[in-house]
Amino acid sequence: MTTTAPRLLFTPARLGGLDLPHRLVMAPLTRNRAEADGTPSDLMVNYYAQRASAGLIIAEAATPNQVGQTYANIPGIHRDAHITGWRRVTEAVAAAGGAMFLQLQHGGRVGHPANSGLVPVAPSPIALPEPIHTPAGRQDAVRPHELSMGEIGSTTADFVTAARNAIAAGFAGVEVHSANGYLLHQFLAGNTNRRTDAYGGPIGNRIRFTVEVVEAVAAAIGAERVGVRISPANPVNGIVETDTAALYPALVAALAGHGLAYLHIVRTDSADPLLHRLRDIWPGVLLANPAQPGATRDPAAITAEAERHLAAGADLIALGRAFLANPDLVRRLRIGASLNELREGHLMYVGGPEGYTDYPILPAAAA
Repeated sequence: MTTTAPRLLFTPARLGGLDLPHRLVMAPLTRNRAEADGTPSDLMVNYYAQRASAGLIIAEAATPNQVGQTYANIPGIHRDAHITGWRRVTEAVAAAGGAMFLQLQHGGRVGHPANSGLVPVAPSPIALPEPIHTPAGRQDAVRPHELSMGEIGSTTADFVTAARNAIAAGFAGVEVHSANGYLLHQFLAGNTNRRTDAYGGPIGNRIRFTVEVVEAVAAAIGAERVGVRISPANPVNGIVETDTAALYPALVAALAGHGLAYLHIVRTDSADPLLHRLRDIWPGVLLANPAQPGATRDPAAITAEAERHLAAGADLIALGRAFLANPDLVRRLRIGASLNELREGHLMYVGGPEGYTDYPILPAAAA
């Protein structure tokens, strides 16, 4: 083991109204442990409290309305019970010294009536090109309902209400999810957005919905409490981008003047010219989520990659799977201790503590 900390990773940072003790952030990761109605469970309280040593926890995707639900046992933030349940989580994390943002995610066409009870919605009536998990097993995706102009406006209003609910639940802020093939990303991508109105066609139209949602949420709860997540060129959930190099600079430029808390970029490569271009455009905190293999267990490799991203202009580093398997990841990386092996497969997305809250923590003496 080594006790030499990386040069920047463990230095303090400022994010909106928060003073962070270091630059390691827990990325949002869906785990399907909420109650059937979307209320955070007792397990979720324990899970997040275990990981409170992260400089910031971005809690997993919570839906702003019922039709936005993707899979079973996904948390929501659109009912009073959701607020109460999430407040138990944020209070437990705060008691352990941590801070939290909540990711707001509308699934769009990534949904199914067997999960939400409703036909999913999307920018255009184009079905997800792959089956979707439901309580009855994998089922073919259904053709989504194309959002009308009025429904786009009401969906924006739902994001605003969800953001207010998140603040009421004790979160320090929210992350608007415009990545990974969900609703806002579906508006950005040409293969999922075939509209001919003000929300489709040219790049300026396709970015409109994300920009409007972010502006409305920022106006409601304060820009310093709002982050945005993007995933350039990520093909997940059937997304095909043909103009990534032009699309994201336009989107980031449109968001740059709003004084937001951060821009969160997924699956980054520290040598990617697009990352450097977005860094030049974005005036605020840049949160990078390095594209590391989920099985990486070498603390030196993880910290070295984090340092490369910080040297390339990132301000904070978001890690996902490493935090899943290592509740005490921050301490392990500080001292160079080996990491737990991530138990993948069905344990990632089923109920119960196994593969969720039962990962070992280093004895105190190891520090």
